[in-house]
Amino acid sequence: MVTSSEELIAEQVEMDIVPPVRRFTVQEYYRMAEVGVLRPEERVELINGEIRVMSPQGPKHSASGTRADNCFRKHLGNRAVVRIQMPIHIDDDSEPEPDVVLAVPDENEYDDHHPTPQEIILVMEITASTLSYDRQEKSCLYARAGIIQYCLLNLRARELEDYRDPGPDGYRSKRTYRADQSFNLAAFPDVLINVAELLPRA
Repeated sequence: MVTSSEELIAEQVEMDIVPPVRRFTVQEYYRMAEVGVLRPEERVELINGEIRVMSPQGPKHSASGTRADNCFRKHLGNRAVVRIQMPIHIDDDSEPEPDVVLAVPDENEYDDHHPTPQEIILVMEITASTLSYDRQEKSCLYARAGIIQYCLLNLRARELEDYRDPGPDGYRSKRTYRADQSFNLAAFPDVLINVAELLPRA
């Protein structure tokens, strides 16, 4: 049986395989920084084995980070450790650097490891330009890790999205709060936070 050139081309196209992505472990990621492949001034994070470039921070983003730091320290005191733009260790393939993390107090102040999901009370990302990414990939990453509360501070809409009840397919609960509303913390239901305390001035 003779096969036409068109059939051969069609068969070849059907058999084309997308090349696999080369993913990195946390240890490889650290090694790349040690040998200078990743420069100290680069703002990157490891997400699902991929090195992602972090968006530059505008003034409103930076101001919100400072306001969140002050707010959570004021409301929580020594009940939690407030970490601003510091790594957390999800697993061997992911070590993101969320804008805000609340972690349980550690006697060594986390000088020997980054907080793990079991030690994390809340993760908050501050966003204006990466909203879809933070709602989808980041949200799924934190939910699969079992982080009990994920908050997304939407600077454009001046709202806070509060995600809870993590599962393998994402968070099963979401509520959105306006700037004039308050939300509580899953780990400390008695603590009420005004969304306006986290937002830059209008």
